[in-house]
Amino acid sequence: MTKYLVIVESPTKEKTLKKILGSNYTIKSSRGHLIDLPKTKLGIDVENNFRPEYVVIPKQRRALKELEKNTKGKERVFLATDPDREGEAIAWHIAQKLKVNEGKNRVIFNEITERAVSQAFKNPREINLNMVNSQKARRLLDRLVGYKISPLLWKKIGKKLSAGRVQSVTLRLICDREEEIGKFKIEEYWTINASFKKIEDEKAEPFEAKLFSVNSKKATIKTKKEATEICEEVKNQNIYVKSINKKKESKNPQPSFTTSTLQQDAYNKLNFPIKKTMFVAQQLYEGITLGNKGNIGLITYMRTDSIRVSDEAKSEAKKYIEEHYGKDFAKSSQNLKKGKNKIKNVKIQDAHESIRPSYVFNHPESIKKYLTNDQYKLYSLIWQRFIASRMKAAYLEKITIDIESGRYIFRTFGYRILFKGYMILSGQNNQDLNKIPDLEEKDELKLLKIKANQSFTKPPPRYTEASLVKRLEKEGIGRPSTYVPTISTLQYRTYVEKVDKKFRPTELGITVNSFLIQYFSDIVNIAFTAKMEKQLDEIESDKKKWENVLDIFYRAFSNDLKKGNKAPKIKIPEIESDEICDKCGRKMLIKNGRFGKFLACSGFPICKNTKPFLDKIGISCPEEGCSGEIIRKKTKKGRTFYGCSNYPKCSFVTWNKPVDKKCPQCNHILVLSKNKKSGFYYKCSNPACDYKDFIKGHKK
Repeated sequence: MTKYLVIVESPTKEKTLKKILGSNYTIKSSRGHLIDLPKTKLGIDVENNFRPEYVVIPKQRRALKELEKNTKGKERVFLATDPDREGEAIAWHIAQKLKVNEGKNRVIFNEITERAVSQAFKNPREINLNMVNSQKARRLLDRLVGYKISPLLWKKIGKKLSAGRVQSVTLRLICDREEEIGKFKIEEYWTINASFKKIEDEKAEPFEAKLFSVNSKKATIKTKKEATEICEEVKNQNIYVKSINKKKESKNPQPSFTTSTLQQDAYNKLNFPIKKTMFVAQQLYEGITLGNKGNIGLITYMRTDSIRVSDEAKSEAKKYIEEHYGKDFAKSSQNLKKGKNKIKNVKIQDAHESIRPSYVFNHPESIKKYLTNDQYKLYSLIWQRFIASRMKAAYLEKITIDIESGRYIFRTFGYRILFKGYMILSGQNNQDLNKIPDLEEKDELKLLKIKANQSFTKPPPRYTEASLVKRLEKEGIGRPSTYVPTISTLQYRTYVEKVDKKFRPTELGITVNSFLIQYFSDIVNIAFTAKMEKQLDEIESDKKKWENVLDIFYRAFSNDLKKGNKAPKIKIPEIESDEICDKCGRKMLIKNGRFGKFLACSGFPICKNTKPFLDKIGISCPEEGCSGEIIRKKTKKGRTFYGCSNYPKCSFVTWNKPVDKKCPQCNHILVLSKNKKSGFYYKCSNPACDYKDFIKGHKK
């Protein structure tokens, strides 16, 4: 019989830890929380100092019995749940249930490697009750908001609605942005670009510059007439180089990833939804089988808002950089200087490290064959960001050239690399940067071409997953572990929908948001929500008592509940469609459901007829003999695709948006696609045809 029992959260860790710890240890997982508040009632005794009524989660009863069984006969039980507040709370609940809450039995490690795990088991500690209390306060706050406001929404607006402390303020951000877009006034403006060449040198290459100022003031051109007059005036003037300014600049690498910056980068560079990013990161953290090496955790813990790096990891990175790039490129192993916290009202949870490779010599290419494509992509992103963060800054020379033509100044600029620093990782060199012509001050120039371009001001963009996470982090709303469930809930409740990967509030979402603003202004107040996060941090650092935080919150909250209960019932605006109900002849209404829009009879509840909503894009199905139309559809995961309205009789389907154009090579329909470097282009929907046509003026 083994001597020790180790309890972890996830079953996938069992195999990895078993190999590290050896035959004296039995590894069992709790599979997440075992204890929680009851689902069927509030579960908080508000009158008795907010005492929680904890119960065993029904589906976890078997897991708890298994742990109790494995505890028998063990010399010691170690609690190795995740190293965050949730993990600490899980450890505390298990300790209470298994009666192993005495002594030092809590072990934490930020990476699942032999050195980190061995070190953790040599230095176990007691359960941190301040962390437990902080998690308790968060859970009780969320339960009070959810279980008190949600029934009000059912009564005043409609069934199956919900509110949440972080969820509702996130909805407000999306609704506020939509309101900004609606109020935005589009204005016309013009820019002028010119192409020049040095007169004295026939071999000189032409270069472009942009109109920068007029009469020493920044150029602001509002009409075509004004732009045309400027172009004509420049054509008839002498042109020469007014000034050449050179300035040396350093370009620092970004720090290694936090949860939010990983989510943003993976979204922007890999097109990973944040839920997918966290799922793949979990796999990399818990362990990947690397041939004869067995199961190894490839990255540190993926829920963190710290950029701290251990001294051991710094030394390892320094060694790798010196061996592969040279001593000149390695940063000192000293700690990073602590800068100001850019996130409002948030104490950085510095107990964790940033997200980094657990062993930098596991180069992505050297282990690629053991990884799935998604694992390889995300690991490569993490590995490269960490190595870059441990390299010296790049030094550049910025060259700015001003060109004078009467009262007009045109400007062009570029860079020259003096020292590559971390930029060596991406292989950048001077050829990749904007080329600067070989010019001197007072050189005469010849105007080759001048062109005025019409543009229009654009409203602020709707939030993508990445930009929404960035805003939540900036405002101090939520924590790394809350971003995914918050965004998922907003979509599940159909408060928001995705249009071209951007969030747009539905009529239901706008209605709920308006109600909450009117009756629960604190709950949807950005500053108030961020302040609550700060207080949770202060509970963890023992500066505040969790009972006091809840008491102060609930006094104001209970008054808002009384006002909300007196609110009149709200009717959600109904959107009529052109469809007629084939059962009763009434108009069909466009409604929002869990998987998107659908049609429902306006005669409900007398007539309960529903039909799929066909989101037509105005293009006929290209399949020969088919009379259907192309419609926009969504997968269960929310990804947009295009198919025929006659499905399943017609199987035409494409991920790219079809356009009303035919391929000149094979006569199939064209679809719109996008290349990061070249912009939008048309390509043939026929996989066997390689036709492409790039669209001018639509570069990214």
